Amino acid sequence: MSEHLFTGGGNSPDQDSGEKVKRDFKGLLGSVRKFLAELLEVRTNTDAAATKESIIEDIPFKGHTSWILICSIFIASIGLNANSTAVVIGAMLISPLMGPILGMGLSLAINDIDTLRRSLKNFTVMVVLSVITAYLFFAVFPLQDESSELLARTKPDIRDVLIAFFGGLALVIARAKKGTIASVIFGVAIATALMPPLCTVGFGLAIGKPWYAAGAMYLFIINTIFIGLATFLVIKFLRFPMVRYANSQRRRLIARLASITGIAVMIPAGFTFYQVFQESLFKKQARQFLGETIEVYQFNGAGRYVDNLTKIDYNEKGESLIELVVMGDELIPDNVLNTWRVQKNEFSRLKEAQFKVLQGGKDDSEEKFNYVSELYEKNKAELLNKDEQIRLLEEEVATLTKNAGKRIPFNNISAEAKANYNNIEGLGFSYQIQTDFKKQDTVPVFEIKWKEGIRQNQKDLDAKKMSDWLKIRIQDSTVVVKESD
Repeated sequence: MSEHLFTGGGNSPDQDSGEKVKRDFKGLLGSVRKFLAELLEVRTNTDAAATKESIIEDIPFKGHTSWILICSIFIASIGLNANSTAVVIGAMLISPLMGPILGMGLSLAINDIDTLRRSLKNFTVMVVLSVITAYLFFAVFPLQDESSELLARTKPDIRDVLIAFFGGLALVIARAKKGTIASVIFGVAIATALMPPLCTVGFGLAIGKPWYAAGAMYLFIINTIFIGLATFLVIKFLRFPMVRYANSQRRRLIARLASITGIAVMIPAGFTFYQVFQESLFKKQARQFLGETIEVYQFNGAGRYVDNLTKIDYNEKGESLIELVVMGDELIPDNVLNTWRVQKNEFSRLKEAQFKVLQGGKDDSEEKFNYVSELYEKNKAELLNKDEQIRLLEEEVATLTKNAGKRIPFNNISAEAKANYNNIEGLGFSYQIQTDFKKQDTVPVFEIKWKEGIRQNQKDLDAKKMSDWLKIRIQDSTVVVKESD
């Protein structure tokens, strides 16, 4: 008798449990998706017509707007000159520069060539008027200090790109909302800082430093391009209606022109972002390299690393530079420097960069003092404030004064003089400043204390011989030998 086993068509308990988990998980994903869609949805609360109208109203530049711009330029210039952040923020709040930039982004997005033309014209006039106003202020104003507020606008980096882009996004989203969010508009005006770079352009031209003007104009162009790009993307995302033309051929031509212009704007924007991003990565690795080397190095004596004078220059052509400054008489050993160079090459972006360590102990005192003076003038923009500048110079002058006698191997010379000249009881050394009223010089002076009872003619003979010997010994023909008072 055979036995047959039959199984029913139902699922096992494990299968039912697995299917339930899958259904619950899908339900959770659906709930999260729905929540995020409702949280981030902006199209339903967008007033396209009112947004377009308000942006176009801010484009014209004449009458009241021109005077507001001139006043804001003067306020910003005074604030930058006085190093006052609060005053600069006030100037940014009243500046009307943002209007034409939003107009350019809007016109490119909706295919409105007439609005684009008006935006470009007004934007150009605003920029030229701003630069001329700032130039006249700084050219006439007697105080032309290179404040930190001014110099901060001459070296844009990756953060400025991101601020401009996300600031532009926030601004257009706020303008597009039904019931515009005014606080966002004010905040973006402060964050993107269009006015201070233009003032710095005028400052650089007024004091004869075009590289300041170039750096500041570069920052302004970054802000302009990325605010316009953000405007273009948001308007496209919100699906603002395109401008229609009765002539279909004209409509297609304008659409092509708008697309080409939009692409032409995005290409330099992408290129700028790439360049600034590469520079940011280079500087990040350079700071990491410094943190693992010079910043943890322990000096045994009077050496000191002057971090304020560290120079990190990025060049996309491979001529980048990392330059350190060490003051004092203690030299960093060559084997340590060679180890640092090997460590530098371990960083992918630092391999081709030059690595220099400028050490004060390798110079004589006069050359060192001249070098410090030149370095101070060249890099004072990097110092935090005037107190730091004064402290640095006072410390270096004190070190130079303390070590002035170390240029002459006085201990060795005094021992040799005692062995060669029996009539000497004591020997002194100092530097003396002398002038014939035509030029000034610093000469080494040796003062001899003779033993008692030595005749004058013997003193004169020994002094002459000793003078000839010292001139050869220290390789200095200006040596003076005289009798101690």
